[in-house]
Amino acid sequence: MNLIVVGSVALDSVETPHGKVENALGGSAVYFSVSASYFTEVGIVAVIGQDFPEEHLTFLQGRAIDVRGLTREPGLTFHWKGKYSGDLNEAETLDTQLNVFETFRPHIPAAYCEAPFVFLANIDPELQLTVLEQVTHPKLTICDTMNFWIEGKIDQLKETIKRVDILIINEGEARLLSQESNLIKAYQKISTYGPKTVVVKQGSYGAQKVRWKKC
Repeated sequence: MNLIVVGSVALDSVETPHGKVENALGGSAVYFSVSASYFTEVGIVAVIGQDFPEEHLTFLQGRAIDVRGLTREPGLTFHWKGKYSGDLNEAETLDTQLNVFETFRPHIPAAYCEAPFVFLANIDPELQLTVLEQVTHPKLTICDTMNFWIEGKIDQLKETIKRVDILIINEGEARLLSQESNLIKAYQKISTYGPKTVVVKQGSYGAQKVRWKKC
């Protein structure tokens, strides 16, 4: 396995000015693995419930995504319901049901442990740390996070950040994590936490990447 991703698989109900869908395939691990599958072999580590449609599994396997790390547990799949209004960069969360995702504990299959590239999607930083303890000397590790973990588990998150090569966050999260309103100062402060590269997402405007040379 060349690349593994650990994160969420969800059934999303989303409304936008252009239409709406119910129980569509979603989740951070899905979006990443599908995108990555255009470039390399990828294995997905996540949890689903007994209600997860077989057609979604067929879709993932049709993209040549390895699903040996996808565990089906008794109960319902993680479900998120949201709405986008005029600004498609900002979603309004209407309902979140963690379901089987609430007790998710990542187990990395033996066939994945030596993967050279590891992406830690947006999950509890304590779980991200358990993944890093299970993989064997990856060449590149990448971490995503969100304000919920920055506010609620800052010490664990900083420990995760210290151990990865690349951190991915948005502008608001960069300011919250660094406690700096100026983005340049935010980049500089976050770089002291350990990552070699910080990627700041800016929604429809793209992203900024800042790389700091360690002295």
